[in-house]
Amino acid sequence: METLPRNTSAVISAAAVVVIIYGMQAAKVLLVPFLLAVFLALISVKPMLWLQSKRVPSVLAALLIVTAMMLIIGLVGTIVGTSIAEFTAALPAYQARLTTLVTETTAWVYDLMGEDPEQVPNLTQLIDPGFAMGFAASILNALRDVLTNTFLILFTIVFILLEASGIGIKAQAAFGRSAKTFANAQQFLDNLGRYLGIKTMVSFATGFLAWVVTRSVGVDFPLLWGMLAFLFNYVPTIGSIIAALPPVLLALIQLGPGEATTTMIGYMGINIAFGNFIEPRMMGYGVGISPLIVFTGLVLWGWIFGPVGMLLSVPLTMALKMGLESNEDTRWIAILIGSERDAEYELALEKNAESED
Repeated sequence: METLPRNTSAVISAAAVVVIIYGMQAAKVLLVPFLLAVFLALISVKPMLWLQSKRVPSVLAALLIVTAMMLIIGLVGTIVGTSIAEFTAALPAYQARLTTLVTETTAWVYDLMGEDPEQVPNLTQLIDPGFAMGFAASILNALRDVLTNTFLILFTIVFILLEASGIGIKAQAAFGRSAKTFANAQQFLDNLGRYLGIKTMVSFATGFLAWVVTRSVGVDFPLLWGMLAFLFNYVPTIGSIIAALPPVLLALIQLGPGEATTTMIGYMGINIAFGNFIEPRMMGYGVGISPLIVFTGLVLWGWIFGPVGMLLSVPLTMALKMGLESNEDTRWIAILIGSERDAEYELALEKNAESED
């Protein structure tokens, strides 16, 4: 059989990727709840296996996990949903106040410099100071809209968990006990589940401390800012900035520069402690992503799946990276999209292997 030229093959592959991306975008109404269910199921697998090790039947273990998840989502959804509605209603007033504050500050700076206040440029025509607050509201409202499919998500989780408990037996029956067909896939799922589990715990701690900071300072809607910090902690570096901007701006509007500075320092302390010390120690090597890939993934997945896609961007990119790592033929791609720290670790492993030889 005649093989295609390399250039033709590359064009066909690129066209296939474009078709797949547009297909995912067209099916995002179904895909987003399904992806959320998959990630929640991956987080829930280990607790379910622990229950099974205590001789709890698989069906009952799955139902217990999903019931606990339903109670948590219902409680958080009810409390945060009210805050989202109140914040959305008050958003125009906050944005108008912020615009006025920017204009007055600009005029004061020009007056201090001895310039004519009448010549002050209207910066609000170039930069929308209330964009960050509006963007946060759109993210939270989009998440609330997705959670209206809670029952679909929960039923999907139940079936995934039930299937997970029997996949090993099916694989042995289909491919034989000595087959290693699913060895890489099993390692990939284990690594992804571990990553999501640790990331969720760290994100919960981040959100809780953000709630403590905003509540202590006296910023309105502290639960909302805790939820935003929890969600955007899944996005390294960029996420912490996105999560901190709205509460800092609200503190500036509502309370003044001193409280806004205190809120900013609090967020910086949280992100430095978790991002630079706690999380790297818990995660270890092999779970970093290049900042350029983080930003590109944020834009790409956000374009495909909307605001919720931005929250899923890093877990999706991390799943892609771990999948590439599980195959020796594609491992080099995983290294390229990974962090510099992971590349240094790979080089260290190669040097150790060479010295042992």
